[in-house]
This record gives sequence, structure tokens and C-alpha cells, in this order.
Amino acid sequence: MALYKYLREAWDNGELLKERLIQWRDEPVTVRLRRPTRLDRARSLGYKAKPGFIIVRQRVQRSRRMHPRRMMGGRRPKTSSQRKDLNKRYGQIAEERASRKYLNCEVLNSYYLAEDGRHFWYEVILVDKASPSILADKNISWIANEKGRAFRGLTSSGRAARGLRNRGKGGEKVRPSKTANIKRRM
Repeated sequence: MALYKYLREAWDNGELLKERLIQWRDEPVTVRLRRPTRLDRARSLGYKAKPGFIIVRQRVQRSRRMHPRRMMGGRRPKTSSQRKDLNKRYGQIAEERASRKYLNCEVLNSYYLAEDGRHFWYEVILVDKASPSILADKNISWIANEKGRAFRGLTSSGRAARGLRNRGKGGEKVRPSKTANIKRRM
């Protein structure tokens, strides 16, 4: 087996993850790391150990997906519904918050780390657009021309939330966007 396969299997160690969660709860919401916690996942998403790549562990609070209780307007069914369907995923929210914290960087991708009853943790891969090593690398230099990838839904998590995982039959109504398709058919 290759090295990354061993790393992937070692990640599911329950006792070590429990200890890490206890430590991560006491840390700030956004923490810059020296190296990725899950090296196999980071490398598969484009991370390289060179200047210009930044890894950030982002904590996102769970829930907050319920309507605030409306006190006026009678007892209509819409009023008493608790469910609120959001079009964003927790990973996408984590990418946006990391991007707001590091303004000179662009989000390349993110991956899931852990969760407990109150929080999700994601690691976000950021790229410094002005770094000479990034501009010299032909495989990643395209990101210097990008702006606001996390906010426009261009990362992997954002594309999944926009429904762009579907192709062919069943995916006709998601391109170029769901809203554009609805407006076209009105």
C-alpha cells in the first residue's frame, strides 16, 4: 500500500480524535496551522508544501438552521414551520469565513476534519496570490487572476451546494444556475 493509504486509515483513530477535539474547542475559531492535519486529503485537493500555501483550521457552529419564532401574523402554516432550508453547506461557510480573515489569499479548497454536538471543523487551503513561488508555478498560477472564489461558489463545496455535481439526465435545470433557469422558463 502507498503511504497516503496508511495515512487515511490512521486518521480514523477514535481516541486521538477525542483528545484533539477537546483541545480544538478551547482554541480560537480560526487557527493558522504549520502543516495539514490530514496530509493525504490536502494533497489530493492541491496542497503543496511550498511558500504561498496556507492551511487554516476553521470552526463552524452547528444548527442555526431554524427560523426565529414569529410572534405576529396569526397561525399560518408558514409561520409555525421550524425548518429553514439553506443553500449553503458548512464547508462553504467555513471557506467564506477563512477568506474574510485572510484578505490577500484565495481559497483553493477545503476538507472535513471532525464534528461534535456543537461544532464542525474544516481545514481550508488558502493560496497567497502575490507569492513569487505561486506565480512561477504554472499549475497554480491561474489562481492569481481569481477573486472571491469562496463567495461565488467556485470551490468544490460551493459547486456541490449549487447542484453542479449532476451531469446529463437530471442535471438539466442547474446550469448556468438554478435562478437563471427559472427566469428563462418564466
